[in-house]
Amino acid sequence: MATMRLTPRHYWIVFVASLGQLIGTGVATLAGIIIPMIEILRHPELSSFMQGLIGAIDLIGIAIGSVIFGRLSDRYGYILFFRLCPLLILIAAVIAALIPNISVLVISLFFVGLGIGGEYSLDSGYISELMPDKWKATMVGVAKAASAFGNIIVAAVCFGLITYWHKAEMWPHLMWIIAIIAGVMFIVRIWFYQSPKWLLDQGKKAQAEVAVKKFLGPDVIIEPADSVKKPIVTQTKMSFSQFISSNWRQIILSGIPWACEGLGVYGIGVFLPVLVMALGLEHAGIEEAPIMHVASSVEITLWISCIILPGFVLGLWLIAKKMYLPRIQTVGFFLSALAMIILGISYHFSWPHWISIGAFMAFELFLNMGPHLITYVLPPAIYPVAIRGRGSGLAASIGKIGAVLAVFFIPFLLKVGGALTVLVVSAAVMLIGGLITRIFAPKVMPQKK
Repeated sequence: MATMRLTPRHYWIVFVASLGQLIGTGVATLAGIIIPMIEILRHPELSSFMQGLIGAIDLIGIAIGSVIFGRLSDRYGYILFFRLCPLLILIAAVIAALIPNISVLVISLFFVGLGIGGEYSLDSGYISELMPDKWKATMVGVAKAASAFGNIIVAAVCFGLITYWHKAEMWPHLMWIIAIIAGVMFIVRIWFYQSPKWLLDQGKKAQAEVAVKKFLGPDVIIEPADSVKKPIVTQTKMSFSQFISSNWRQIILSGIPWACEGLGVYGIGVFLPVLVMALGLEHAGIEEAPIMHVASSVEITLWISCIILPGFVLGLWLIAKKMYLPRIQTVGFFLSALAMIILGISYHFSWPHWISIGAFMAFELFLNMGPHLITYVLPPAIYPVAIRGRGSGLAASIGKIGAVLAVFFIPFLLKVGGALTVLVVSAAVMLIGGLITRIFAPKVMPQKK
């Protein structure tokens, strides 16, 4: 398994596992579109707190779900939770679509987030454990790149539906987009199996051999007989405090930059339509209905989101070239900060809109080339199999805590300081992420000579 060539079965595994990344960014994009639609209908308008709550509640669910499901999967195996998570997302999304109520929306988005949190702790583990050694990092990165399709698909479908409906009252029906994606996820995972590496680490060698043949073919063996390790049980029973004290450098490297990246992906991502309007980049006329201003901002959001995929492709190319992963992350952070600074200068001096939109696109390009991609690839690379679910889950949880703080504070920053304040704070957070990566990477993941 470790030395075989890539086969269509490998691509199928990556596709199935990648759907969790797609739905994660899709929900964030959808929340950012629903908020201004609700604003049109509310009198008085939503408070900064309520805007932040709607935007952040699924991230709170992700932060909790990634830790819970990460630890449970280390103990009980991957497959049960790999199927349970999309089912949880499906049920919560359907409830939100059928009951047009803000409180129901908030509760449903929380449970959607719980399911997505489980996805984030499981999908990278499946991919990294089933790919040939040569392709592990690249294929984990490919899965992360699928998140770009979440932004693009949801923004495109929402733009089409809003321009067709011309009614802000239709916002609950947008949740059907998430329900459909979750339904597809659950169906394709019916024909998935337990992680062979997890079975092997539990001492269940015969079951591991059966699982790997089901995944990759009857002629594939998981490991040569003389290299099979004894079961690793003690590490999975390690207490949380013991885990922290033994892996604190790995936690900082994999978690804190992920939290900084969360501001760009979720803080900026969720409120991108709102920021587009705050920066005066949408092109709807003053006399047009409010819903058309939302539609225009979603259209600009769609165009900006389209640059996310090329960013991932560039990052994957750098990974395939065996570039040092923390270096890609560091450079991505610094260039993202530079793009935010240029965007702030363009807004302050009222430069042409194409410069501001170009700076926004540059921000998305470098953010997804570096931090958004590498923060996902890094945890499986620095944690052993026995604690990989817990390590990846904790990293995702810390990342989502940073994203939650960003989503809560951006409406407040917009209210008290305007769009320029948001851009300045965003640039500073990107710089912090780059510095943390630069300082801790050599201690955790020394560069190969």
